[in-house]
Amino acid sequence: MSGPTRREVFLMSGAAMVPASAIAQETPRRGGILTVHFATEQRILNPSLQASTGVYIVGGKIQEPLVDLDAAGNPTPVLAESWETTPDGRAITFKLRQGVTWHDGRPFTSADVQFTAMEMWKKILNYGTALQQFLTAVETPDAHTAVFRYERPMPLGLLLRGLPDLGYISPRHVYEGTDIRQNPANTAPIGTGPFKFVQYERGQFIIAERNPNYWRNGMPYLDRVVWRVVTDRAAAAAQMEAGQILFSPYSSLALADMTRLARDPRFEVTTRGNEGNARTNTIEFNFRKPELADIRVRKAIAHAINIPFFIENFLGTYAKPGTGPIPSVSADYYTPGSPQYGFDRALANRLLDEAGHRRGAGGVRFSLRLSPAPWGEDIALFATFIQQSLVEVGIRVEIVRLDAAGFLRSVYNDHNFDLASGWHQYRSDPAVSTTVWYRSGSPQGAPWTNQWGWTDAAIDQVIDNAATEVDPARRRALYADFVTRVQTELPVWMPIEQIFLSVFNRRLRNAGNTPRWASSSWHDTWLAS
Repeated sequence: MSGPTRREVFLMSGAAMVPASAIAQETPRRGGILTVHFATEQRILNPSLQASTGVYIVGGKIQEPLVDLDAAGNPTPVLAESWETTPDGRAITFKLRQGVTWHDGRPFTSADVQFTAMEMWKKILNYGTALQQFLTAVETPDAHTAVFRYERPMPLGLLLRGLPDLGYISPRHVYEGTDIRQNPANTAPIGTGPFKFVQYERGQFIIAERNPNYWRNGMPYLDRVVWRVVTDRAAAAAQMEAGQILFSPYSSLALADMTRLARDPRFEVTTRGNEGNARTNTIEFNFRKPELADIRVRKAIAHAINIPFFIENFLGTYAKPGTGPIPSVSADYYTPGSPQYGFDRALANRLLDEAGHRRGAGGVRFSLRLSPAPWGEDIALFATFIQQSLVEVGIRVEIVRLDAAGFLRSVYNDHNFDLASGWHQYRSDPAVSTTVWYRSGSPQGAPWTNQWGWTDAAIDQVIDNAATEVDPARRRALYADFVTRVQTELPVWMPIEQIFLSVFNRRLRNAGNTPRWASSSWHDTWLAS
């Protein structure tokens, strides 16, 4: 298949939108049910325990973080009303919002923040364990003050950039004294958000209804949100056309269907609302496989794959070759000039020969199993392209396709893979969700962390120094060094850069109005008649 043309991408940008001035003058309409396409169940709905768009899309409406991002991409108060840091960066104080209650009627207090930070973020939450590794205590001098104490400096800007995704709060009274990972609230969450959990029928739907006691007066506008579990992309597109689904997030539909829907005046297909979720496609190497522990083999695999050809013929003009773990959209930390691995089949063959993997019967050097994540069509297409590319240099690849939960367990817990391919999401600062792909020490089973069987003490030190450096210029220099080092070692390759596409029914109002809108609370979203 071919990607969208430039005109089709222009249509996707929202050129036929209702004028913003007209929408701004509309009075929000109360009531209605927002139906959402839910493509990848992960069998957990609590964002305090698993940082993932597949969790935020549901849990972010029920539970709330201390801080979110406003329309301009700046930190804005949610459960925290204000914050301040000491000059040495070792103590950060949050003043918490008063008058907030959990959905079961209990008051929200600093005890909930203390428990969540120390028992969930620091010990369990993927990305959170790395971000909070130097957190030593959370003091609660009163019910609405939480003081975070750090062993090493925590740059305030880094923490505020991390909290929209890694700062969701869970109720202490529900989790304390239980097996946190097995608590029933993980699939029937209790939060402070605009919507209250009602029902979860696995493989079918999730329902949440309006929270009548929500702390934002008069909100939410919607009566109910229903997430329809639809793993078949064609079926999901058909349900959108029939009006049964009003929103499909995170590039969950087939590229051809999104191109078609972009021509339909009832829909908007756009990157708007995803600016805070830049992503790169990944190839992850399991160093427990002897062949992959050899840097020559990893480089050969990279050189064997023609990334520009794949983008041109399958993804269209809204994707481009990636240059490393920090994407070009990061104005603060992107640095060009790191080692790159352009398509060069002859060099790939030479590297494999040098590594001692001569071709045998049928021209095969060795075999690998590739596990693609089931998140989006581009990953499935890329897996097939990897398979076809590597056979050309004598590497036979078996593709092992699993559902979301099976993929996460197989790759990040059981380490039962050779190659894996999925998405890395960049969230404003490298220390939030990027360096954790490379730093050793993440708990086994933590998704999207370094589970490759690879450790580099020097890179660990650079990562830790950058995460605790309060001088912006020094932080930038450390991250430039980090990128050069990891692009040289190549434990993970991130060869394609993209931004997610959303598909909106135009009845939706206040949709896509923040940089992580699909993950946010939807407290001000409403439906036009």
